[in-house]
Amino acid sequence: MSAITSHVLDTAVGRPAVDLGVRLDVLEPDGAFRTVAERATDAGGRVADLLPAGSRLEARTYRLVFATGAYFEARALPVFYPRVEVIFTVLAPGEHHHVPLLLSPFGYSTYRGS
Repeated sequence: MSAITSHVLDTAVGRPAVDLGVRLDVLEPDGAFRTVAERATDAGGRVADLLPAGSRLEARTYRLVFATGAYFEARALPVFYPRVEVIFTVLAPGEHHHVPLLLSPFGYSTYRGS
């Protein structure tokens, strides 16, 4: 498991959000974000391999981009938030950073999980 993981729950149906695209970006010194990895949630709504194998987490600013529009469109549901971006700062690179997303067609919530 990588040092950055996520878990997406579709609270509108009470189930994991399966096959939802998730992108991990890192903020570069020039102020631009660079993509580190692109994944999709598994059958449990989880992404456990956001950092490539052998990568070391650094104390930097990261962004998770969740492709919520494509997820809801594939289910023929309305799309109010076509993308959710969660920007967070890693202060302790030796710790695990879990970023869950609770999602519905018209709202979302996130927090630092364990």
